[in-house]
Amino acid sequence: MRAKLLPWCLLCLILAAPFSAAWAQSAPPQTAPPAAPPPACGPDHAIIYKRAVSLLDSAEKKLNAKYTAEAKTLLKEANALFTILTKECGPTQAERLLTEKELQQEAINKKLSDDALAASERLLKTAADKEKQAEQLERQGNHDASLALQRQAKAEYELAHLQAVKAQLYALRNQQMIFQYLRK
Repeated sequence: MRAKLLPWCLLCLILAAPFSAAWAQSAPPQTAPPAAPPPACGPDHAIIYKRAVSLLDSAEKKLNAKYTAEAKTLLKEANALFTILTKECGPTQAERLLTEKELQQEAINKKLSDDALAASERLLKTAADKEKQAEQLERQGNHDASLALQRQAKAEYELAHLQAVKAQLYALRNQQMIFQYLRK
């Protein structure tokens, strides 16, 4: 009996298919009710802030221990998190006024950042000059003096890199201060 019903069921489905497709096209589209926009800054952003601050603290420790490459990596990640906060919490942050103490600290951090960046640029310039002098000494056959200048240039390049990373750290400390209202 089931074998006899199967062809009839298939025939009914085949015949009903065009009607169901037409009915589905003529039915008004059902839309979901509009979702409320997410709050500007919520608990997720507080977690992002705490992670960014933790990364900054770790980067500062690495920098003080002369692990510049690791510090730079941590600062890059912290910068990415602060960028997210800036994009998503921008309106909330813009409404918040900084206190007098925060404005002073911001100015101090900016000056420290600018000074570190200027020191980095000076060191890069003197290192490049020493490299040129080392090349000239090498051409003249003075290998020992050339090698000494190359070592000095390398040390200055490393110091320049360290100063540039410090400048980034100071700049990100300002971001930390600006978004500190999220830590509550």
